[in-house]
Amino acid sequence: MLSACSAPLLDFGSRPPSTEGTIAGSVSEADVSLPVMNRRVIVTDVRSAAKYQVTTALNGGYTVQLPKGTYRIELALESGESYLTRPSDTRVNKGDLELHRDFVITGTQQPYGR
Repeated sequence: MLSACSAPLLDFGSRPPSTEGTIAGSVSEADVSLPVMNRRVIVTDVRSAAKYQVTTALNGGYTVQLPKGTYRIELALESGESYLTRPSDTRVNKGDLELHRDFVITGTQQPYGR
């Protein structure tokens, strides 16, 4: 006769918030129209103040998956830089893909190798 075995309970710790939508964009330098890579993009939930950070890729692009909410998107500027254009606050719902949340900056001293 076989005895019934109960599987052990596994605890994998706290779960991350469910990802419901995506924000994507790019960062470029206005004077030379080159992508700005390796730059920190900070996405903040305007209600809870939860922060999410990503780094731009070689092509200046970034993508961040987020739970439902409204987000302020900022770029970590370096000394002497300023925004020429920047995305407005963005609402994300389940299944949303919010593209073209782009930054154009001025005053970049070295657009290569960032």
